[in-house]
Amino acid sequence: MYKNIDRQAVAAMIMLCLVWSMQQIGLKATAHDASPILQIALRSGIGAVLVALFMLYRREKPSLASLPWRAGLGAGLLFALEYLLLGTGLRFTSAAHGVVFLYTAPLFAAVGLHFSLRSERLKPVQWLGIVLAFAGVAITFFTPSSGQQSSDASSLFGDALCLLSGAAWGATTVLVRCSGLAKVSASQTAIFQLSVAFIVLLGFAVLTGQTTFHATPLLIANLLFQSVIVSFLSLLLWFSLLRRYLASGLGAFSFLTPLFGVALGAWLLNEKINPGFMVGALFVVAGIVCVSCHAWLASRFVRQW
Repeated sequence: MYKNIDRQAVAAMIMLCLVWSMQQIGLKATAHDASPILQIALRSGIGAVLVALFMLYRREKPSLASLPWRAGLGAGLLFALEYLLLGTGLRFTSAAHGVVFLYTAPLFAAVGLHFSLRSERLKPVQWLGIVLAFAGVAITFFTPSSGQQSSDASSLFGDALCLLSGAAWGATTVLVRCSGLAKVSASQTAIFQLSVAFIVLLGFAVLTGQTTFHATPLLIANLLFQSVIVSFLSLLLWFSLLRRYLASGLGAFSFLTPLFGVALGAWLLNEKINPGFMVGALFVVAGIVCVSCHAWLASRFVRQW
């Protein structure tokens, strides 16, 4: 029996959203020491090892014959594509832009699941959320980020890549829900994703010459944070919460991640956030709330009336 959200769950979700929002901040801050692609590759490899050790600790022994290898490979390739697009996009745009566009993923997932599973048909308020969110995307795209046209074009290219990374994340969610991966443990799915991402992204980094690695204290600290905290511990905490609390209540906090990302980008990286982007970001956040939290919103509305 799942529980309603309590103070412990609220505190845990706020901490998770803060951790997730720091991903793009850390990658952007250390990009001069190692490319985001190389960092994500190394993070994925370390994360895969940690998940494997955790499975051994829990004595989780998957049946190799029953594993959905094709779906797992597909999920891994989509996961790698997501971070390939994100890592490349962050070279051209700000961390604040990156986190907002990446977290359009629930919108793409909702639309994909609408056409794939009868049980996931979108409600009118969710369609409204999708319209609001993509109106926000359009606003951010057509709002100049600076006074120089060349830098605006470069930022626009980075924004587009980060938006496509959100689409890849959404496609991964659809694949997991609609394939045999829905019947295996989260640990096994994570192993698929992290292992394939490590191989693909490391290969891409080598082929494109993005292998420079200056082992500065900041880079090592960020790599440990990304590997241990983001790819491993936050994943375990998230699935632990999903086993105890209503998913709709937990999903109500998803909008905090892009908001934290924008605020931290301005604070830690001195990124300039113009009014047009803020308006667009708020539209995107409103759309995410409508799509991901419609059940929670409906329950709150009914209680008040």
